[in-house]
Amino acid sequence: MAMTITEKILAAHAGREQVSAGELIEVDVDLALANDITAPMAIRMFNELGAKEVFNRDLVALVPDHFVPNKDIASAEQVKLMREFARKQRIRNFFELGETGVEHVILPEKGLVLPGDLVIGADSHTCTYGALGAFSAGMGSTDVGAILATGRTWLKTPAAIKLIYEGACGPHVGGKDLILYTLGLLGVAGAVYKTLEFTGEAVDRLPMSHRFTMANMAVEAGAKNGIFVPDETARAYIEGRSTRSGRFYRSDPDAVYEREIRIPVDAMEPQVALPHSPDNVRPISALNSVPLDQVFLGSCTNGRLEDLREAAGLIRGRRVAPGIRFIVIPGSPLIYREAVKEGLIETFLEAGGVIGPPCCGPCLGGHMGILAEGEKALSTSNRNFVGRMGHPKSEVYLANPAVAAASAITGYIASPDAL
Repeated sequence: MAMTITEKILAAHAGREQVSAGELIEVDVDLALANDITAPMAIRMFNELGAKEVFNRDLVALVPDHFVPNKDIASAEQVKLMREFARKQRIRNFFELGETGVEHVILPEKGLVLPGDLVIGADSHTCTYGALGAFSAGMGSTDVGAILATGRTWLKTPAAIKLIYEGACGPHVGGKDLILYTLGLLGVAGAVYKTLEFTGEAVDRLPMSHRFTMANMAVEAGAKNGIFVPDETARAYIEGRSTRSGRFYRSDPDAVYEREIRIPVDAMEPQVALPHSPDNVRPISALNSVPLDQVFLGSCTNGRLEDLREAAGLIRGRRVAPGIRFIVIPGSPLIYREAVKEGLIETFLEAGGVIGPPCCGPCLGGHMGILAEGEKALSTSNRNFVGRMGHPKSEVYLANPAVAAASAITGYIASPDAL
């Protein structure tokens, strides 16, 4: 029986020859993940189950990344609970301040996720790792608590939607624009509990940083997972990061898809998601100089080195517009160090930007960059729901790093061409 890449990974982890869409299966988990918001509840569930030891201390990752450095007593207590659990369980992959960064940036960076893996995280954007050809999905904290104890979970095999991106991206158009455009087509409920399989010549040309962005935002269409067939680009990315080699699955030519959607990209402009939904998407030419109070460059979608390079290349030699707060947060300590070496951080500082420590920052409206009533922000993050970055009467627009750079310099939402 022909299978998609997702079905092949699930079958392998269920110990079966094949699975098909709609089947309920029990699977082994290669990596269980939780952060400083979700881990405490998962740990409580683990304890309530009467478990004494995690299923495998090398296959658990605990990443404090939302409110670090700790912003208040409550967040300090959350991380303390994680730290003590990690010490008691001898969990190797607990990342202390100085080592930590955005969870969905540092785990691939550290070689903890490889092609063919099955990863479950207590965070909705765990689907990021599909960029490497892994099956990865978010679940609730109680589900992850049970996984900590057993190393297994159950899933319904998702039906797949095949997205075929045709042509080649133009200047300052990339993965963020492709996924925003796709969300505009599908809507936030257009792929509920489906697999989004990203294919086509346009995505074959994308670097890993852009693929991570696209897989990350699959959940914004309601998808269970987003996934790329791993290729030489993925192989080059994982080289030297792990002692494991991964498993490079491919969809069969006659695999069954619920839908196939062809998306031409040659004429695509940078895309912008307007308040208050990631699917409220317009090409940048349709916007009329929306004035801004803040621009945020970072998060698990666009806090990677390539994102900082693109923005810095446009900003170099220019100054942030008066009245604009320009916040830059590298996704990991490694990215921060490389950005310092390359002069990117200096470029942002000379332009009038503010650099934050590697973490989620203002993405979720919890730390460093909260919006006041009536303020407008352009963000490279993945969500712009009501109150997402602060006051419920603030507004968040989503775009790529090049648009973020141009907008910080002009003071309004602007195409990079404006520079």
